[in-house]
Amino acid sequence: MLFRDNPVLARELLVNLRANRSFWLQFLYVLGLGTLVFMAWPNSESGGNQISSGAAQSLFDLFFFGQFFLVALVTPAFAAGSISGEKERKTYELLLASPLKPSTILVGKLLSSLTYLILLIISTLPLMILCFLLGGILLSEIVRAYLILILAAGTFGLISVACSSYFRRTSSALVVSYLVILPIALACVAMARTRDAQLRDFVSIAVLPPWCLAIWSLVVVLVGHRLLHPPDVGSEGKEVVDEEEEMKHAIGVVIDRDLFPDKLFAPAKRTDLMPDGTNPVLDKELRSEIFSQGTLMLRLVIQVSMFLSIPLMAVQLFFRPDWAGYYMAYVILFNMLVGPVFSSGSITLERERKTLSLLLTTLLQPGQIVLAKLLAALRVSTALTFLLTEQMLLAYVLVEELRGRFWTLLVFLAILVVTCLMTTSVGLLCSALSRRTSTAMVLTYLSLLVLFAAPVAGGQFLANFTGTTEDQLTALQITSPFAAAFSVPLPQHTEALSYQVEVKTQAVPIIPGTGLPLWAGYLIFNPLLALILFGLTYLCFRWRWWRAAEAV
Repeated sequence: MLFRDNPVLARELLVNLRANRSFWLQFLYVLGLGTLVFMAWPNSESGGNQISSGAAQSLFDLFFFGQFFLVALVTPAFAAGSISGEKERKTYELLLASPLKPSTILVGKLLSSLTYLILLIISTLPLMILCFLLGGILLSEIVRAYLILILAAGTFGLISVACSSYFRRTSSALVVSYLVILPIALACVAMARTRDAQLRDFVSIAVLPPWCLAIWSLVVVLVGHRLLHPPDVGSEGKEVVDEEEEMKHAIGVVIDRDLFPDKLFAPAKRTDLMPDGTNPVLDKELRSEIFSQGTLMLRLVIQVSMFLSIPLMAVQLFFRPDWAGYYMAYVILFNMLVGPVFSSGSITLERERKTLSLLLTTLLQPGQIVLAKLLAALRVSTALTFLLTEQMLLAYVLVEELRGRFWTLLVFLAILVVTCLMTTSVGLLCSALSRRTSTAMVLTYLSLLVLFAAPVAGGQFLANFTGTTEDQLTALQITSPFAAAFSVPLPQHTEALSYQVEVKTQAVPIIPGTGLPLWAGYLIFNPLLALILFGLTYLCFRWRWWRAAEAV
């Protein structure tokens, strides 16, 4: 019953695997990785058939780490909506009222979420064998790599299912899943990239499997107990958040609308009439929308992000102040995860709540509605992101080397503002193009990866395997805030003698044909790109407004 005759598993597999998009996604995935291997295929300098083991190992590492990051990024998209989706479709109570055991439901949801992902991983095995044919790679390394990928998929999938069981909205479950999974994935990559072969083998064989099994057991017990004794069954007005009652039982951070900085992203409720000329959509979004999903997700986001910023701040203050770019990368990554939560559901939530047609038939113009959605989401994501900048401000005040380049702090803050604008604009456009919030959020994350992360990762790939020039790489990275943050000139420390420290300044990449540094090009180009995205969002929304007017 647990595996063979599991009705939840059978139903989910039939729905997911029979869809045409499953075939096309697998085809495009294998085609993309095949193109990657073809471009990175090393050439023999001597004209023979022997290829250096170093080139083969580099290709193998590129392929493995690409797959691992894919697992970390895609698994929550498949699993985070497995239980919360039932709550959104109002079928959660029917599922719990069935004679199925909690373990049967959990296994069905987990396997149905991971089966297609594991199918994608296994379909790339022929490409991995090509790396083996180059020489310099053991067959045991390939087997171990795929076992690690499957263990990672299972662990990340269970974490996502657990988050899905604790939240009512798929968007909340998705962002918390990423906040938990990405630090674990980065730690695993850091250990896998070590040059100590014995340490790498010990961790992958003796440490990783037991820890994965321990995490699986703990998560299965927690989710099973929550399914057996669900505290969130029944609507009965529970979707309306009683803030005073929630604050009495809140653990950790408590959000108070009347205190700073809480009122930056959660203004106090209006107790008087709106003045003439006020945009009602903007007022409603700012004062109520952030609490429509409860404050649990918001409090978790703030607490986890603050906790992770402490060691990064300590390194920047006491060891390597020239690593301010890495802390900026952490803040940018935080905005990439949190920003889409408040923007990608701006329009799709109206459609899911059946209020979009009412909104389109009001006296408000489409431009007013779209602009209000953009400003509300931008305000929340920007305020939450800038809560993490106080550590950087502290570093610039205390560290003498950074204090001498205080203007770079202003550049970092400007990069953050533009990044917040980009994440909000991309999320709003995906919300206008999609019908479901979960689809819009996944599409937003994929778009941000292409704009922000792909230029950096692709630049490393092109530099190592295709011989692309440095000027061409700089031009490709103009849309990436990560590249812009690392291009800001900071003092570099070089210990020349035991009693002397030589301070140098890093070289700044210049955009070819403009003479502008990369960070300046980012600050100029991306606001224009955000304006174009806003225009596309307006046209999509305007088209739906026209259709609503024709229907009336």
